[in-house]
Amino acid sequence: MTSGPLVPLGVTCPRPDAGGSQSLEGSDAQTSRPVPRSRGPCATERGRCSGRLLGRCGKGWAAAPSPRVSSAWGGCVEVDSETEAVYGMTFKILCISCKRRSETTAETFTEWTFRQKGTEEFVKILRYENEVLQLEEDERFEGRVVWNGSRGTKDLQDLSIFITNVTYNHSGDYECHVYRLLFFENYEHNTSVVKKIHLEVVDKANRDMASIVSEIMMYVLIVVLTIWLVAEMVYCYKKIAAATEAAAQENASEYLAITSESKENCTGVQVAE
Repeated sequence: MTSGPLVPLGVTCPRPDAGGSQSLEGSDAQTSRPVPRSRGPCATERGRCSGRLLGRCGKGWAAAPSPRVSSAWGGCVEVDSETEAVYGMTFKILCISCKRRSETTAETFTEWTFRQKGTEEFVKILRYENEVLQLEEDERFEGRVVWNGSRGTKDLQDLSIFITNVTYNHSGDYECHVYRLLFFENYEHNTSVVKKIHLEVVDKANRDMASIVSEIMMYVLIVVLTIWLVAEMVYCYKKIAAATEAAAQENASEYLAITSESKENCTGVQVAE
């Protein structure tokens, strides 16, 4: 009989009649102190198992099968938001906060704050929790904010928003506050992260230097390849012409040699007669 580890993440379960402490290795928390939970990861003396353990329970033992990684799990990559919006257009403000360990269960909510250009205080503009978007009463954002982050889960990692019909009043500093509660077998950890985005509203979109350089390099490459192709064609034409001329001269030499040999044979026949 084969079985995997007793529990994931390095938790060890003692027998009901044996002493020993339980251990939990690894942590996804950054800013909080672990708080004990009432239910433990190991089975009790009555043969019950924690809901987080896999496998069967018997007299206080919970054996979990070897963990397998599903090919459907997606990765999370934190990408910085764009910082230039065009007046009257729709703009997406990115806020992505990834967990260190994707297998850790978590619940997340976010609050967005905004400080308009030329002011000093941040004001709250929205809160998103349990798939409910709560917008604050603010004329600058009324009917303009649309949630564009994670859906169908409490474990939010994409917390982005859309601002429709952007105006100059939307220029300023945005803060995306991410509050995450991480669940372990024995502990819960609270973490918080703040993503800061500075937004400028312009009349017309400006091309960034990378796109300009890329376009220049594309045209330069096209010109270089065209010149190289023409040079190769000229070289091949000259080579073929030279080969054709050499073959013609060789054929002419062979013809003259055959003619001379024929004349000599005819002269020999006449002398013999």
